[in-house]
Amino acid sequence: MKKVVVGMSGGVDSSVAAYLLKKQGYEVHGIFMKNWDSALNNDVNGNPTVNAPICQAELDYADVKAVSEHLGITYEMIDFVEEYWQYVFSYFLEEYKKYRTPNPDIMCNKEIKFKAFLDYAKKSGASYVATGHYAKIEHCDGKAILKRAADTNKDQTYFLSQVSTEQFTDILFPLGTYTKPEIRKIAEEVGLITANKKDSTGICFIGERNFKEFLSNYIPAQPGEIADFSGNIIGTHTGLMYYTIGQRGGLNIGGKGGPWFVYGKNIAKNQLLVTNEENSLYLYSDSLIAFEVNWITQPVLEGDHFTCTAKFRYRQPDSNVAVKCLLDGSVEVIFESPMRAITPGQAVVFYQDDICLGGAIIEQVFKAGQKIVYL
Repeated sequence: MKKVVVGMSGGVDSSVAAYLLKKQGYEVHGIFMKNWDSALNNDVNGNPTVNAPICQAELDYADVKAVSEHLGITYEMIDFVEEYWQYVFSYFLEEYKKYRTPNPDIMCNKEIKFKAFLDYAKKSGASYVATGHYAKIEHCDGKAILKRAADTNKDQTYFLSQVSTEQFTDILFPLGTYTKPEIRKIAEEVGLITANKKDSTGICFIGERNFKEFLSNYIPAQPGEIADFSGNIIGTHTGLMYYTIGQRGGLNIGGKGGPWFVYGKNIAKNQLLVTNEENSLYLYSDSLIAFEVNWITQPVLEGDHFTCTAKFRYRQPDSNVAVKCLLDGSVEVIFESPMRAITPGQAVVFYQDDICLGGAIIEQVFKAGQKIVYL
């Protein structure tokens, strides 16, 4: 009987993943990854912050325990707090210091779930590692191919785009052929305590707290002016790091010809740039440069370029693009049609039909060949 270690979060997806694998005849061992210590909610001086969230990890682990005992599988909690701080949270802070909008979930998959956790599981004698991600893996000529899940609304290949094909070699995604309603139905039929548990949202280490309050404990905010597309000063912002491209809410400049949308950041002047038209040309760009390129499946090049579809945000419809591989290892991505609110720090993820080719981190955004002002 082959051993599979399942990353169990305390949610319905990983609970059903463990059930399905046991049903298939595997020896299943559940591991709850503790990635955040409540002490880390302290401020830079080590003092407890105001309105810190309750320790959700303890509540989630209680659900892991209940599910595991119900299924008759072994389980344990493993501490990855140090690794998470070093590879995910530090990255998160550095990106915000650059006034970019990072995606810590992508980095968590790359460095924690499919690296630190995978290494631990393999050393424990596991043949496979499994998670509750909605994705599929197929093997061809000894290489793993990442494919979209059957449930296109829940497909999570976007968040897996920085994981290497080698890391995927011994990974199982039991939920890849199911829809979310089917998973909840299975959980109810099996009697799992997590069957109707609400899906987690947002960034795990922030919890239910105010995002600005949390971030200000680590990075000093520098308030400044809000300028419209004509250069008129129409308000003040609380710190450029708190805003993302395309954002509408939280600008506090309502009633001044709005609604207003963030289209850029003038870092030199510490100005937040806004436009009052949702479809304004100021919000659109036609190409980008991306670094940290990761190919899960090598694209078929025509010279130094290829065509495919791409996503620039999770659950965003695919868009046709041309990708040029540059000499420094980065890629230039040219859009077939202008794209709205492309955001530095986020991922661009490439697809050919159902195959996820890989992804890269957006560094620079261009319009008509000119680099957009916020970089």
